[in-house]
Amino acid sequence: MTRHLLSLRVTVKDGERAFLMRNGRFERVLEPGRHTLFDPTRELAVELHAVVRAEFPAERYAVLKAARPDLAAALFEAVETKADEVAIVSLDGRPTHLMAPWQTRVFWKVATRVEAERIDLAADPKVAPRHLAMVARERNTLVAEYVVNNHEAGLLFVEGRLIERLAPGRHAFWTVGRKIEVRGLDLRPQAVEITAQEMLTKDRIALRVTLTAFRRIVDPERAVGTVADVDAWLYRLVQFAIREAVAARTLDEVLAAKNALDAELRAFVRERIAETGIEVTELGVKDVILPGEIRELVNKVVEAERTAKANLIRRQEETAATRSLLNTARLMEDNPLLLRLKELESLERVVEKVGRIDLHAGEGRGLDALLSNLVRLKAQERA
Repeated sequence: MTRHLLSLRVTVKDGERAFLMRNGRFERVLEPGRHTLFDPTRELAVELHAVVRAEFPAERYAVLKAARPDLAAALFEAVETKADEVAIVSLDGRPTHLMAPWQTRVFWKVATRVEAERIDLAADPKVAPRHLAMVARERNTLVAEYVVNNHEAGLLFVEGRLIERLAPGRHAFWTVGRKIEVRGLDLRPQAVEITAQEMLTKDRIALRVTLTAFRRIVDPERAVGTVADVDAWLYRLVQFAIREAVAARTLDEVLAAKNALDAELRAFVRERIAETGIEVTELGVKDVILPGEIRELVNKVVEAERTAKANLIRRQEETAATRSLLNTARLMEDNPLLLRLKELESLERVVEKVGRIDLHAGEGRGLDALLSNLVRLKAQERA
Protein backbone atom coordinates (compact mmCIF):
# COMPACT_ATOMS: atom_id res chain seq x y z
CA MET A 1 0.00 0.00 0.00
CA THR A 2 1.43 3.34 -1.17
CA ARG A 3 -0.10 6.75 -0.60
CA HIS A 4 0.53 9.57 -3.07
CA LEU A 5 -0.59 13.17 -3.07
CA LEU A 6 -4.09 12.56 -4.44
CA SER A 7 -4.32 8.77 -4.60
CA LEU A 8 -3.82 5.52 -2.71
CA ARG A 9 -2.27 2.54 -4.45
CA VAL A 10 -2.98 -0.97 -3.07
CA THR A 11 -1.71 -4.34 -4.28
CA VAL A 12 -3.77 -7.37 -3.20
CA LYS A 13 -2.05 -10.74 -3.64
CA ASP A 14 -3.59 -14.09 -4.40
CA GLY A 15 -4.84 -15.56 -1.16
CA GLU A 16 -5.71 -12.14 0.19
CA ARG A 17 -8.69 -9.81 0.30
CA ALA A 18 -8.70 -6.12 1.20
CA PHE A 19 -11.41 -4.20 3.02
CA LEU A 20 -11.73 -0.62 1.79
CA MET A 21 -12.78 1.61 4.67
CA ARG A 22 -13.89 5.23 4.40
CA ASN A 23 -13.69 7.13 7.66
CA GLY A 24 -13.76 3.83 9.57
CA ARG A 25 -16.82 2.43 7.80
CA PHE A 26 -16.76 -0.56 5.47
CA GLU A 27 -17.19 0.40 1.82
CA ARG A 28 -16.26 -2.60 -0.35
CA VAL A 29 -13.93 -5.58 -0.84
CA LEU A 30 -10.89 -5.37 -3.10
CA GLU A 31 -10.07 -8.52 -5.09
CA PRO A 32 -6.50 -9.65 -5.91
CA GLY A 33 -4.73 -7.19 -8.20
CA ARG A 34 -3.36 -3.61 -8.28
CA HIS A 35 -5.80 -0.88 -7.25
CA THR A 36 -5.42 2.91 -7.52
CA LEU A 37 -7.89 4.83 -5.40
CA PHE A 38 -8.55 8.58 -5.68
CA ASP A 39 -8.27 9.99 -2.18
CA PRO A 40 -7.43 13.70 -2.11
CA THR A 41 -8.85 14.13 1.41
CA ARG A 42 -7.21 11.00 2.79
CA GLU A 43 -10.43 9.43 3.98
CA LEU A 44 -9.66 5.93 2.73
CA ALA A 45 -7.94 3.11 4.53
CA VAL A 46 -7.26 -0.48 3.48
CA GLU A 47 -7.20 -3.65 5.63
CA LEU A 48 -5.46 -6.69 4.13
CA HIS A 49 -6.67 -10.16 5.25
CA ALA A 50 -5.26 -13.60 4.46
CA VAL A 51 -8.11 -15.82 3.32
CA VAL A 52 -6.51 -19.27 2.91
CA ARG A 53 -7.52 -21.45 5.91
CA ALA A 54 -7.91 -18.29 7.91
CA GLU A 55 -10.27 -17.16 10.65
CA PHE A 56 -12.07 -13.82 10.81
CA PRO A 57 -12.97 -12.09 14.10
CA ALA A 58 -16.53 -12.94 15.10
CA GLU A 59 -17.20 -9.38 16.33
CA ARG A 60 -16.24 -7.88 12.97
CA TYR A 61 -18.36 -10.49 11.23
CA ALA A 62 -21.40 -9.52 13.27
CA VAL A 63 -21.00 -5.86 12.27
CA LEU A 64 -20.48 -6.74 8.61
CA LYS A 65 -23.44 -9.12 8.61
CA ALA A 66 -25.70 -6.42 9.99
CA ALA A 67 -24.62 -3.95 7.28
CA ARG A 68 -24.08 -6.28 4.31
CA PRO A 69 -25.64 -9.72 4.95
CA ASP A 70 -25.22 -10.74 1.31
CA LEU A 71 -21.50 -9.97 1.34
CA ALA A 72 -21.01 -11.74 4.70
CA ALA A 73 -22.70 -14.87 3.37
CA ALA A 74 -20.52 -14.84 0.24
CA LEU A 75 -17.21 -14.42 2.03
CA PHE A 76 -17.55 -16.23 5.35
CA GLU A 77 -18.74 -19.44 7.00
CA ALA A 78 -19.93 -18.86 10.55
CA VAL A 79 -20.05 -21.84 12.92
CA GLU A 80 -22.11 -21.48 16.10
CA THR A 81 -22.59 -24.13 18.80
CA LYS A 82 -25.44 -24.48 21.26
CA ALA A 83 -25.58 -25.84 24.78
CA ASP A 84 -24.56 -29.53 25.04
CA GLU A 85 -23.04 -29.32 21.59
CA VAL A 86 -19.50 -29.23 20.21
CA ALA A 87 -18.36 -28.82 16.65
CA ILE A 88 -15.36 -30.07 14.71
CA VAL A 89 -14.39 -27.63 11.96
CA SER A 90 -12.49 -29.00 8.98
CA LEU A 91 -10.66 -26.77 6.51
CA ASP A 92 -10.21 -28.37 3.10
CA GLY A 93 -11.14 -31.74 4.60
CA ARG A 94 -8.62 -31.56 7.44
CA PRO A 95 -9.95 -31.33 11.05
CA THR A 96 -8.52 -28.13 12.45
CA HIS A 97 -10.65 -26.70 15.26
CA LEU A 98 -12.70 -28.13 18.11
CA MET A 99 -15.38 -25.73 19.31
CA ALA A 100 -16.89 -25.79 22.78
CA PRO A 101 -20.59 -25.09 23.53
CA TRP A 102 -21.85 -21.51 23.17
CA GLN A 103 -19.02 -20.53 20.88
CA THR A 104 -18.95 -18.70 17.52
CA ARG A 105 -16.09 -18.80 15.05
CA VAL A 106 -15.98 -17.33 11.53
CA PHE A 107 -13.79 -18.61 8.68
CA TRP A 108 -13.01 -17.28 5.22
CA LYS A 109 -14.49 -19.51 2.52
CA VAL A 110 -13.45 -17.76 -0.68
CA ALA A 111 -10.35 -19.96 -1.04
CA THR A 112 -11.03 -22.70 1.54
CA ARG A 113 -13.70 -25.38 1.88
CA VAL A 114 -15.16 -25.04 5.36
CA GLU A 115 -17.11 -27.95 6.91
CA ALA A 116 -18.49 -28.23 10.43
CA GLU A 117 -19.68 -31.43 12.15
CA ARG A 118 -21.82 -30.83 15.23
CA ILE A 119 -21.94 -33.44 18.00
CA ASP A 120 -24.76 -33.67 20.53
CA LEU A 121 -23.27 -34.30 23.98
CA ALA A 122 -26.54 -34.86 25.81
CA ALA A 123 -27.16 -38.26 24.24
CA ASP A 124 -23.84 -40.00 24.92
CA PRO A 125 -20.70 -38.75 26.70
CA LYS A 126 -18.46 -41.16 24.79
CA VAL A 127 -16.22 -39.88 22.00
CA ALA A 128 -16.54 -41.94 18.83
CA PRO A 129 -13.24 -43.40 17.61
CA ARG A 130 -13.26 -41.32 14.43
CA HIS A 131 -13.95 -38.15 16.42
CA LEU A 132 -11.13 -38.99 18.82
CA ALA A 133 -8.67 -39.13 15.92
CA MET A 134 -9.95 -35.73 14.73
CA VAL A 135 -9.59 -33.96 18.09
CA ALA A 136 -6.47 -35.73 19.36
CA ARG A 137 -4.44 -32.54 19.52
CA GLU A 138 -7.00 -30.82 21.71
CA ARG A 139 -8.22 -33.68 23.85
CA ASN A 140 -6.85 -32.13 27.06
CA THR A 141 -9.43 -29.32 26.97
CA LEU A 142 -12.77 -30.91 26.12
CA VAL A 143 -11.97 -34.62 26.08
CA ALA A 144 -10.81 -36.95 28.86
CA GLU A 145 -8.98 -40.05 27.69
CA TYR A 146 -8.39 -43.26 29.65
CA VAL A 147 -6.72 -46.60 28.91
CA VAL A 148 -8.01 -49.75 30.64
CA ASN A 149 -5.47 -52.58 30.77
CA ASN A 150 -6.28 -56.27 30.32
CA HIS A 151 -5.88 -57.00 34.03
CA GLU A 152 -8.10 -54.10 35.10
CA ALA A 153 -11.77 -53.33 35.41
CA GLY A 154 -12.53 -49.76 34.33
CA LEU A 155 -15.58 -48.27 36.06
CA LEU A 156 -17.12 -45.18 34.44
CA PHE A 157 -18.56 -42.55 36.78
CA VAL A 158 -20.52 -39.57 35.43
CA GLU A 159 -21.27 -36.91 38.04
CA GLY A 160 -20.35 -39.41 40.75
CA ARG A 161 -22.78 -42.07 39.50
CA LEU A 162 -21.58 -45.46 38.28
CA ILE A 163 -22.65 -45.87 34.66
CA GLU A 164 -20.93 -48.97 33.33
CA ARG A 165 -17.89 -51.20 33.35
CA LEU A 166 -15.51 -50.52 30.49
CA ALA A 167 -13.79 -53.21 28.45
CA PRO A 168 -9.98 -53.16 28.15
CA GLY A 169 -8.78 -50.64 25.62
CA ARG A 170 -8.73 -46.90 24.94
CA HIS A 171 -11.75 -44.80 25.91
CA ALA A 172 -12.47 -41.10 25.59
CA PHE A 173 -15.34 -38.96 26.93
CA TRP A 174 -16.63 -35.46 26.46
CA THR A 175 -16.11 -33.54 29.69
CA VAL A 176 -18.19 -30.51 28.70
CA GLY A 177 -20.79 -29.76 31.37
CA ARG A 178 -20.13 -32.93 33.34
CA LYS A 179 -17.58 -34.60 35.59
CA ILE A 180 -16.13 -37.78 34.12
CA GLU A 181 -14.07 -40.24 36.15
CA VAL A 182 -12.78 -43.72 35.34
CA ARG A 183 -11.50 -45.85 38.21
CA GLY A 184 -9.27 -48.76 37.33
CA LEU A 185 -9.35 -51.74 39.70
CA ASP A 186 -6.62 -54.36 39.43
CA LEU A 187 -8.20 -57.82 39.18
CA ARG A 188 -4.96 -59.73 39.74
CA PRO A 189 -4.32 -61.41 43.12
CA GLN A 190 -2.53 -59.05 45.46
CA ALA A 191 -0.48 -59.78 48.58
CA VAL A 192 -1.22 -57.71 51.67
CA GLU A 193 1.47 -57.80 54.35
CA ILE A 194 0.17 -57.21 57.88
CA THR A 195 3.25 -56.07 59.76
CA ALA A 196 4.12 -57.11 63.30
CA GLN A 197 1.19 -56.45 65.62
CA GLU A 198 2.02 -56.35 69.33
CA MET A 199 -0.62 -58.04 71.50
CA LEU A 200 -1.15 -60.03 74.71
CA THR A 201 -2.02 -63.71 74.95
CA LYS A 202 -4.49 -65.20 77.40
CA ASP A 203 -1.66 -65.80 79.90
CA ARG A 204 -0.55 -62.14 79.59
CA ILE A 205 2.57 -62.71 77.49
CA ALA A 206 3.36 -60.02 74.93
CA LEU A 207 4.21 -61.14 71.42
CA ARG A 208 4.18 -59.81 67.87
CA VAL A 209 2.56 -61.57 64.94
CA THR A 210 3.19 -60.98 61.22
CA LEU A 211 0.58 -62.17 58.71
CA THR A 212 0.20 -62.41 54.94
CA ALA A 213 -3.09 -62.27 53.05
CA PHE A 214 -3.78 -62.82 49.35
CA ARG A 215 -6.86 -61.08 48.02
CA ARG A 216 -8.45 -60.38 44.67
CA ILE A 217 -11.46 -58.42 43.46
CA VAL A 218 -14.19 -60.64 41.99
CA ASP A 219 -17.00 -58.07 41.74
CA PRO A 220 -15.58 -54.60 40.93
CA GLU A 221 -18.94 -52.82 40.96
CA ARG A 222 -19.79 -54.07 44.43
CA ALA A 223 -16.26 -53.55 45.75
CA VAL A 224 -16.07 -49.90 44.70
CA GLY A 225 -19.47 -49.23 46.25
CA THR A 226 -18.68 -50.77 49.64
CA VAL A 227 -14.95 -50.28 50.27
CA ALA A 228 -13.02 -47.06 49.71
CA ASP A 229 -9.53 -48.56 50.01
CA VAL A 230 -9.44 -52.35 49.68
CA ASP A 231 -5.96 -52.94 51.09
CA ALA A 232 -6.35 -50.53 54.03
CA TRP A 233 -9.74 -52.00 54.92
CA LEU A 234 -8.47 -55.58 54.73
CA TYR A 235 -5.41 -54.60 56.79
CA ARG A 236 -7.58 -53.31 59.64
CA LEU A 237 -9.94 -56.29 59.45
CA VAL A 238 -7.09 -58.80 59.79
CA GLN A 239 -5.69 -56.77 62.69
CA PHE A 240 -8.94 -57.17 64.61
CA ALA A 241 -9.13 -60.86 63.75
CA ILE A 242 -5.61 -61.71 64.96
CA ARG A 243 -6.03 -59.72 68.17
CA GLU A 244 -9.23 -61.56 69.01
CA ALA A 245 -7.72 -64.95 68.21
CA VAL A 246 -4.49 -64.42 70.20
CA ALA A 247 -6.28 -62.93 73.20
CA ALA A 248 -8.30 -66.16 73.57
CA ARG A 249 -5.23 -68.43 73.57
CA THR A 250 -2.23 -69.05 75.75
CA LEU A 251 1.29 -68.79 74.38
CA ASP A 252 1.60 -72.58 74.09
CA GLU A 253 -1.67 -72.75 72.15
CA VAL A 254 -0.56 -70.00 69.77
CA LEU A 255 2.75 -71.75 69.07
CA ALA A 256 1.29 -75.26 68.83
CA ALA A 257 -1.97 -74.67 66.94
CA LYS A 258 -0.85 -72.54 63.98
CA ASN A 259 -3.08 -74.39 61.50
CA ALA A 260 -6.13 -73.94 63.69
CA LEU A 261 -5.28 -70.25 64.14
CA ASP A 262 -4.98 -69.76 60.36
CA ALA A 263 -8.34 -71.48 59.77
CA GLU A 264 -10.02 -69.31 62.40
CA LEU A 265 -8.61 -66.13 60.85
CA ARG A 266 -9.76 -67.11 57.36
CA ALA A 267 -13.25 -67.88 58.60
CA PHE A 268 -13.44 -64.57 60.49
CA VAL A 269 -12.33 -62.50 57.50
CA ARG A 270 -14.33 -64.33 54.82
CA GLU A 271 -17.52 -63.97 56.82
CA ARG A 272 -17.12 -60.18 56.89
CA ILE A 273 -16.11 -59.70 53.25
CA ALA A 274 -18.77 -61.95 51.74
CA GLU A 275 -20.85 -58.99 50.49
CA THR A 276 -17.99 -56.72 49.41
CA GLY A 277 -16.97 -58.32 46.11
CA ILE A 278 -13.52 -59.17 47.51
CA GLU A 279 -12.16 -62.68 47.93
CA VAL A 280 -9.37 -63.69 50.32
CA THR A 281 -7.75 -66.78 48.88
CA GLU A 282 -5.08 -67.28 51.55
CA LEU A 283 -4.52 -65.87 55.02
CA GLY A 284 -2.05 -67.12 57.57
CA VAL A 285 0.45 -66.34 60.29
CA LYS A 286 3.90 -65.75 58.84
CA ASP A 287 5.98 -65.15 61.99
CA VAL A 288 5.44 -65.14 65.75
CA ILE A 289 8.03 -62.91 67.41
CA LEU A 290 8.61 -63.28 71.16
CA PRO A 291 10.45 -60.87 73.47
CA GLY A 292 14.07 -61.79 74.20
CA GLU A 293 13.57 -63.10 77.74
CA ILE A 294 10.48 -65.10 76.80
CA ARG A 295 12.28 -66.60 73.82
CA GLU A 296 15.13 -67.78 76.09
CA LEU A 297 12.67 -69.40 78.50
CA VAL A 298 10.87 -71.16 75.66
CA ASN A 299 14.19 -72.46 74.31
CA LYS A 300 15.08 -73.82 77.75
CA VAL A 301 11.71 -75.53 78.07
CA VAL A 302 12.08 -77.10 74.65
CA GLU A 303 15.59 -78.29 75.47
CA ALA A 304 14.42 -79.80 78.76
CA GLU A 305 11.53 -81.57 77.04
CA ARG A 306 13.86 -83.06 74.42
CA THR A 307 16.35 -84.22 77.09
CA ALA A 308 13.59 -85.86 79.13
CA LYS A 309 12.25 -87.57 76.02
CA ALA A 310 15.71 -88.88 75.13
CA ASN A 311 16.20 -90.25 78.67
CA LEU A 312 12.81 -91.92 78.55
CA ILE A 313 13.60 -93.61 75.25
CA ARG A 314 16.97 -94.80 76.58
CA ARG A 315 15.36 -96.28 79.71
CA GLN A 316 12.73 -98.01 77.63
CA GLU A 317 15.41 -99.58 75.44
CA GLU A 318 17.39 -100.73 78.51
CA THR A 319 14.27 -102.23 80.06
CA ALA A 320 13.45 -104.08 76.86
CA ALA A 321 17.00 -105.46 76.62
CA THR A 322 16.94 -106.62 80.25
CA ARG A 323 13.56 -108.27 79.77
CA SER A 324 14.88 -110.11 76.71
CA LEU A 325 17.91 -111.38 78.66
CA LEU A 326 15.69 -112.51 81.51
CA ASN A 327 13.45 -114.47 79.16
CA THR A 328 16.49 -116.11 77.54
CA ALA A 329 17.93 -117.11 80.93
CA ARG A 330 14.64 -118.70 81.95
CA LEU A 331 14.50 -120.76 78.79
CA MET A 332 18.07 -121.98 79.26
CA GLU A 333 17.42 -122.83 82.89
CA ASP A 334 14.48 -125.00 81.98
CA ASN A 335 16.22 -126.63 78.99
CA PRO A 336 19.97 -127.52 79.43
CA LEU A 337 20.21 -128.73 75.83
CA LEU A 338 19.25 -125.23 74.67
CA LEU A 339 22.07 -123.79 76.82
CA ARG A 340 24.55 -126.20 75.21
CA LEU A 341 23.37 -125.23 71.72
CA LYS A 342 23.77 -121.57 72.60
CA GLU A 343 27.37 -122.16 73.69
CA LEU A 344 28.13 -124.00 70.45
CA GLU A 345 26.63 -121.17 68.42
CA SER A 346 28.85 -118.63 70.18
CA LEU A 347 31.95 -120.73 69.61
CA GLU A 348 31.12 -121.13 65.92
CA ARG A 349 31.04 -117.38 65.49
CA VAL A 350 34.46 -117.13 67.11
CA VAL A 351 35.84 -119.84 64.85
CA GLU A 352 34.56 -118.10 61.73
CA LYS A 353 36.72 -115.12 62.62
CA VAL A 354 39.97 -117.00 62.99
CA GLY A 355 39.58 -119.60 60.23
CA ARG A 356 37.92 -122.86 59.34
CA ILE A 357 38.32 -125.95 61.53
CA ASP A 358 36.70 -129.32 61.51
CA LEU A 359 34.33 -129.53 64.43
CA HIS A 360 34.45 -133.35 64.30
CA ALA A 361 38.26 -133.67 64.19
CA GLY A 362 40.34 -134.26 67.28
CA GLU A 363 40.59 -136.77 70.08
CA GLY A 364 36.95 -136.52 71.15
CA ARG A 365 33.59 -135.26 70.22
CA GLY A 366 31.99 -132.28 71.87
CA LEU A 367 33.06 -129.07 73.51
CA ASP A 368 36.44 -130.35 74.83
CA ALA A 369 37.50 -131.45 71.35
CA LEU A 370 36.41 -128.14 69.93
CA LEU A 371 38.43 -126.20 72.46
CA SER A 372 41.56 -128.29 71.92
CA ASN A 373 41.33 -127.80 68.15
CA LEU A 374 40.92 -124.05 68.65
CA VAL A 375 44.00 -123.89 70.89
CA ARG A 376 46.04 -125.89 68.40
CA LEU A 377 44.97 -123.59 65.55
CA LYS A 378 46.05 -120.52 67.46
CA ALA A 379 49.40 -122.08 68.30
CA GLN A 380 50.00 -122.80 64.63
CA GLU A 381 49.20 -119.25 63.75
CA ARG A 382 51.75 -117.94 66.33
CA ALA A 383 54.44 -120.27 64.90
